[in-house]
Amino acid sequence: MKWFEKVFHIEEVRAHCDIPCGIYDPMTAQIAALTTVRMMDQMKETLEGDGDTIEKRNKFARLVQVKEEHAEKAKHEIRVIWGDFIKPDHVEKYPDIHKLAHEIMMQGSKVKQGTNREDAVKFVELINEFAKIFWEIKGEDVLEKEAPYPPNLPLVYRKI
Repeated sequence: MKWFEKVFHIEEVRAHCDIPCGIYDPMTAQIAALTTVRMMDQMKETLEGDGDTIEKRNKFARLVQVKEEHAEKAKHEIRVIWGDFIKPDHVEKYPDIHKLAHEIMMQGSKVKQGTNREDAVKFVELINEFAKIFWEIKGEDVLEKEAPYPPNLPLVYRKI
């Protein structure tokens, strides 16, 4: 490869992240985590009705699948921000950021594996904590406000 680079005069280019700076936003992770809570609520509602039909089983299976997909999506979004955006000077100012990111990964796995609504609520709370730090790093003010859709949990937003 080095020979090829020399012959064709190709300069090596290095990027410090996967996407251009400024596009990061933890809201995608927050919505995905919120979705896991909603799916658990709907799973419970689905089982509460009378009878056991193939339609109910199908709906339940789909709810579980969506819950697990969104838990993984939330974990992925946090991993990208943590891995690509967080720099040593951020860690100096927020020394628990690595611990928090690890907690989010562990909590997301718990949400994927289980059906305990409180585990999913905790997942949202941890990601909100991460979002608050993220926006502070960016020099932005935040506010906490109830999501406008079920399950209506508080989310941390960038103040606009």
